Amino acid sequence: MQQQQRQQQQQQHRPPPPGFGSRSTGNPAAPGTAGGPQQSAPSAHAPADTPAARPATSQQQQQSPQGCRPTPWFRPRPGLLPLLPVEIKWLQPQPEVGLLWDSTIADDPNQLKMVQDLISRALSTPLLPAQQQAVLTQLEADPKLVHYIGLSPQQLPALVEHTPLLAYELLLRLLRSRHIHAYFQVLAQMELSLHSMEVVNRLTAAAELPTEFVHLYITNCINSCEGIQDKYLQNRLVRLVCVFLQSLIRNRIINIAALLHEVQAFCINFSRVREAATLFRVLRQMELGGNGNGGSTGTEPGSSTGSASPGRGDSNSSMG
Repeated sequence: MQQQQRQQQQQQHRPPPPGFGSRSTGNPAAPGTAGGPQQSAPSAHAPADTPAARPATSQQQQQSPQGCRPTPWFRPRPGLLPLLPVEIKWLQPQPEVGLLWDSTIADDPNQLKMVQDLISRALSTPLLPAQQQAVLTQLEADPKLVHYIGLSPQQLPALVEHTPLLAYELLLRLLRSRHIHAYFQVLAQMELSLHSMEVVNRLTAAAELPTEFVHLYITNCINSCEGIQDKYLQNRLVRLVCVFLQSLIRNRIINIAALLHEVQAFCINFSRVREAATLFRVLRQMELGGNGNGGSTGTEPGSSTGSASPGRGDSNSSMG
């Protein structure tokens, strides 16, 4: 009995649940007043003291979905990498200060302009000896100047015809350039002349030229001589080519065996020229193993070549 009385007292003093005694409009109404709903007895199925029936406290409101806070995510502190001996210098870096020497600090820009102007003039007209010497002096003072004068391979034939000495000096300084093959290609295919043979002859005596270039130039010389219609000019160029070939053979600059048949046919076609007959005898001697009697065995191209009087201008058999 006492336990039942104690439960009834606890139910009387328990606060009403939220929304108890309020109308549909939300206005509160005192329990037990007129017009207000009567307090209903607790259900027999629901327990008397449950968390759902208790009023929400401030701590519960903070943990509600509206006021929840994300749980902090903890991660371990990263470890330190091992210190290498080569990295110690970066603790106190010392800037490396060095001296850079500018080799062009004392150069006069007017000198380059002067050389460029003289080279441009040499493409259309021969230069005076003093002007050529001025260019050569600048080239000797600064070997790298040849790369800045602006001479293209297409301009080389004009320079060779008007100022062969400058053309030779420029080509000699461009031998180690990566563009030298383009200059050689143009030089080998240009029109045959005394100045072009003079430039090639000087180059072969001063440096070792590519074999392909020398063979191509010789073939071009032979074809040019065969295509000339003027007999006087043809004989003159044939003599120059023969002297040029004898100089290459004598100095062992080329291996004539690769062009033996072509050169022999050239000598036979121009057997009327004394220098061609002489070159033919030299080739026969080389073909027979260097026998000195090889030239007198009746192998000359034409029986009357040795006794024929030289044509007009044949006395000048040198290239100079």
